Amino acid sequence: MARHNRIPIKSARDIEKMRDAGRVASDVLQELAKAVEPGRTTGEIDKLAATLIAKHESKSAFLGYRGFPGQICISVNEEVVHGIGGSRRIQPGDILKIDVGVVKSGFIGDNATTVPAGDILPETKRLLAATEQSLYEAIAWARPGKRLFDLCGAVEDYVKPLGFTIVRDFVGHGVGRNLHEEPQVPNYRPNGKSPILMPGMTLAIEPMVNAGRPGVRILDDGWTVITEDRQPSAHFEHTVLVTDGEPEILTWRPRETFV
Repeated sequence: MARHNRIPIKSARDIEKMRDAGRVASDVLQELAKAVEPGRTTGEIDKLAATLIAKHESKSAFLGYRGFPGQICISVNEEVVHGIGGSRRIQPGDILKIDVGVVKSGFIGDNATTVPAGDILPETKRLLAATEQSLYEAIAWARPGKRLFDLCGAVEDYVKPLGFTIVRDFVGHGVGRNLHEEPQVPNYRPNGKSPILMPGMTLAIEPMVNAGRPGVRILDDGWTVITEDRQPSAHFEHTVLVTDGEPEILTWRPRETFV
């Protein structure tokens, strides 16, 4: 594995392993999304994740990471990211952010989606649709020769005119043998110099978008991030490979339809 400006460049062998990890992460995420329904607890979804990850002969990339106690991150409504599965029972109209990271053959696949529990408010559908589209706006910049700050800025450029705000305290990241690698991938255009993207870079691009103000805080559990104004937040993520041409989504799944 080579490096460019501290950013790991994956070899052909590394990339094949990352494709495998990405497929597993995507399969697990899609199965968990199907299991979201009113009446179930977030802890039940977390237990299902453990079963599904083991079925794929993989491990959770999150369990035990800096002491995190869950198999996955599962965050409800005003919870932005890093929620812990437990006794909270899913209610009709809730939105659940499910973030799945798996380790397969020494490499990590990382992806997330936001799942409605039954019917949700029209303004919440707009939030989800805008956040998912902003992810694809950013992915379109994951090409050789492009600058990272343009990829990052594409998220805020898309959601801001729609009246939504970006969470600035938490960002995407490089991913590979480690869950968090260089570079940081914020969802806004950072100041200063920006790396040029090169084939072999793998990025976890993950818009976190709020319906209200951008401020967030961490709950007493030391993990769960919530919006300060308790307005809903949405989260979508893919692991993306920069190739010689089109970006390759290593955690590919069908897009959602929020109508």
